[in-house]
Amino acid sequence: MPSLHLPGTFILLSLSRYTETINYLFSRLPMFSRIGAAAYKKDLTNTIALCDYLGQPQEKFKSIHIAGTNGKGSVSHILAAILQQAGYKTGLYTSPHLYDFRERIKINGQPVEEEFVIAFTERIKPLIERIHPSFFEITVAMAFEYFAEQQTDIAVIETGLGGRLDSTNIIHPELCVITNIGYDHQNMLGDTLEAIAAEKAGIIKQGVPVVVGETLPETKPVFEHTAAEKQSPIFFAEDFCSIDLVKQLPGSLSVTISRNNRHETYASDLTGNYQVKNIRTVLCAAEQLQIMGLAISQQHVQEGLQHAASLTGLQGRWEKIHSNPDIVLDVAHNEDGIRQLLPVWEERKNNAIHIVMGMVKDKEINNVLNLLPPFAKYYFTQAHIPRALESNILKEMAAAKGLYGTAFDNVNTALSSARAAASPNDLILVIGSVFLVGEVAR
Repeated sequence: MPSLHLPGTFILLSLSRYTETINYLFSRLPMFSRIGAAAYKKDLTNTIALCDYLGQPQEKFKSIHIAGTNGKGSVSHILAAILQQAGYKTGLYTSPHLYDFRERIKINGQPVEEEFVIAFTERIKPLIERIHPSFFEITVAMAFEYFAEQQTDIAVIETGLGGRLDSTNIIHPELCVITNIGYDHQNMLGDTLEAIAAEKAGIIKQGVPVVVGETLPETKPVFEHTAAEKQSPIFFAEDFCSIDLVKQLPGSLSVTISRNNRHETYASDLTGNYQVKNIRTVLCAAEQLQIMGLAISQQHVQEGLQHAASLTGLQGRWEKIHSNPDIVLDVAHNEDGIRQLLPVWEERKNNAIHIVMGMVKDKEINNVLNLLPPFAKYYFTQAHIPRALESNILKEMAAAKGLYGTAFDNVNTALSSARAAASPNDLILVIGSVFLVGEVAR
């Protein structure tokens, strides 16, 4: 009989140690998602020191580096799904997580093991106490070590909020991808589109091809100049193909493109209309990987797109969690991200929209509010992090823009109120903060 109890006992102990480890990382290290700019380290010194200590794990696997204001998470997951379908052992590093820290570090869609997180943290603690790294710096080093230890063929690495000084920017990738440039984190990246583009362009490496998803008159010259300086071939997804037709199907998005007088249709389980631009970026990037010699077929691209969310575990991108009424979660949280949702207001103007929203203090909140529909019903709330803007303050700021609703202390109370008020044909949309979406009960 004792042997029957041992496995359960081991699991309980393991879970307890994992919880203790995560609590240590959250409480001991400055964490941008919780406290904001105070946690942002504007140099790579600590990341270099951590990887020196670990024996340069970032040099033991191939990588693809992805930056951008919006879309970089979706593009990262889709590319990872395509590489998985092509048979590569594929690492994926993204941030922040929604529910569990381990979402940040995956191989072939499977989160890093709890035991690795525990063992890595114990191993690195002496250095943590000596150099005082940020939470993000530790997680980047952890991801690189895990991918190296697991002999990953290739890893898709998403930057944090920047590029040039981002902790991930010590890799020498096979390909760089910059999705788009918009206003976000101006207090750290610069207050013009040109300045923000220059920071994101900082991931471009000498001679390494770069794909740019979207450009603006202010940003394209920045990318061209940096690529020329680095002697890096540059490819603009906007020139790669044209979008002919977009259809929203139940649980799927269908996109037809034309290129070289040929038409191709792709289906994706990432269903927001804004994913069209991300899909075009991925198609351009996939072709460059094929040119480099990676064994990626058209079928791999089709299958990776069609099953991107299910293969990689992506959540929070136009994620429908309930029908009649539709309840959709989306991590859109800045001006550019909200602008991507504008077609939704037009499509739904004849049906009620209920918007559950909460934001963090360091966003351009008024710019976001200016884009929201006045005919929607609002439920203002807040995530349980220090950076969160108090729901009553958000309610007051919204009222000044002609957006009216009620304030709630937490997202699930707000969501319950929206569900009680909604008719079956209505849409309930939860937006404004990654951390808010992460607190929605499933």
